[in-house]
Amino acid sequence: VALMMVCAQDKSPAGARDSALLAVLYGAGIRRGEVVALNLEDYNQELGSLLIRAGKGNRDRRAYLASGAVEALTDWIELRGLEAGALFWPVLKGGKLRAQRVSYQGVLHILQRRSEEAGLKAFSPHDLRRTFISHLLDAGADLSTVQRLAGHASVQTTVRYDLRDEEAQRRAVGLLHVPRFRGYQSKV
Repeated sequence: VALMMVCAQDKSPAGARDSALLAVLYGAGIRRGEVVALNLEDYNQELGSLLIRAGKGNRDRRAYLASGAVEALTDWIELRGLEAGALFWPVLKGGKLRAQRVSYQGVLHILQRRSEEAGLKAFSPHDLRRTFISHLLDAGADLSTVQRLAGHASVQTTVRYDLRDEEAQRRAVGLLHVPRFRGYQSKV
């Protein structure tokens, strides 16, 4: 939330781009390399989805965006324009957009700068992916669906991303009810 607030307070094109970038990384749970490789034509506004081409394991998949991510991406595209090519562009000093792909290292730099502005401890773009997976599982999404959304070949990989603590496990068990029928009668 703090990261998104910092971006929202920045009324420059960089604020709109960074807001959309964060929203896509967290709201679709995609990898940094996947977000860098996105093109405008990979975005389907009707479905609120992104086509991830040749993701890890060289597999294509569709990633769906959370509602807030759709709005942030719509704002960025409105500013960026409908020119074909890279979805995320560098923003130069003075707010001028450069019609080229933001770099892999550029994404890291953007996140580091925004986390510093928000007063957060350092984190990696992959932490947004872990959070996406944990939040989906915590909200009740089934493991198999989360695995497919994350683009993991194995459910075991998805499980390793789960950051939830023992409290989540306790709440999960609380969802069950074990019927009890007394069979044994104490003679006391």
